[in-house]
Amino acid sequence: MTLFKLHVAEKGPKKLGSFLLKNGFSKRAINNAKNRDGMILVNHKRRHTSYHLQVGDEVLFLTGEEKKNPWLSPSNAPVNIVQEKKNYLIVNKPAGVLSIPSRYEDDDALVNRLMGYFKQKKEIDLKPHVITRLDRNTSGLVLIGKNAVAHARFSKLGKDDFVKKYHAIVHGNFSDHNLTGVIELPIGKKGKGVKRNVLMNGKKAKTTYKVLKQKKRASLVELRLYTGRTHQIRVHMQYIGHPLFGDKLYGIGNKFPHQALNCFYLAFPDPFAEGRNVRVKIFDPEDMQLLWNNLES
Repeated sequence: MTLFKLHVAEKGPKKLGSFLLKNGFSKRAINNAKNRDGMILVNHKRRHTSYHLQVGDEVLFLTGEEKKNPWLSPSNAPVNIVQEKKNYLIVNKPAGVLSIPSRYEDDDALVNRLMGYFKQKKEIDLKPHVITRLDRNTSGLVLIGKNAVAHARFSKLGKDDFVKKYHAIVHGNFSDHNLTGVIELPIGKKGKGVKRNVLMNGKKAKTTYKVLKQKKRASLVELRLYTGRTHQIRVHMQYIGHPLFGDKLYGIGNKFPHQALNCFYLAFPDPFAEGRNVRVKIFDPEDMQLLWNNLES
């Protein structure tokens, strides 16, 4: 369980429940604190959410126990923690691992591995909440909330508050006047299946790219997402004629085992430390580096 301390600074009467919601505590987190062994105190006395606060009051919020999914089990598989704070952590997810368990595979997603990580640390009251997820076969940085309060506070941030940058190895070369660009093409789905397409009646999607290096019939590209559509980078790069290496769904058949796509940079404002911006950068995975180094110059 996690303890939060807040002080009432604004003038005017306000109810405790409204004050908590305004400060990033979700209704679920408040209910857990009230009904699942947590506590909500004002000046060290238990109060109902209808209680009227005054300027200078101190509010203590102890998170209650979160509801467990009985079908989810912890995994002892390794997890690469890049940065860890009291209420969240940033993980380097390898390609081939789901971010969130599916109905068909529920034992070794990133969530399962983090449950095992918390269990090893004897912090079994923590529950992983995926804030920025990645496709199974995309590697890189993923932001994880440790509790429902973290999930709620991150959810209050706008999409523009998160900066996610990727490296991709793509087929083909770019001309000198196309080394940077903006792709604003709507993405939607035709029929059944997971494949997406550029569709004029699809949802708005924006990607920017910058070519970093080029070899014979291949390019290393840096990309930034401004929207979060399913398979967005893969769809956009295929549409402009530069499908990713290893992308069996949108690409050209080759021996690389997954799409050559890595989220190497993540930045966001810390909702638990006003004025603090978090920026994290990692190297691309070894298999992507080897792929690039072994391509013909």
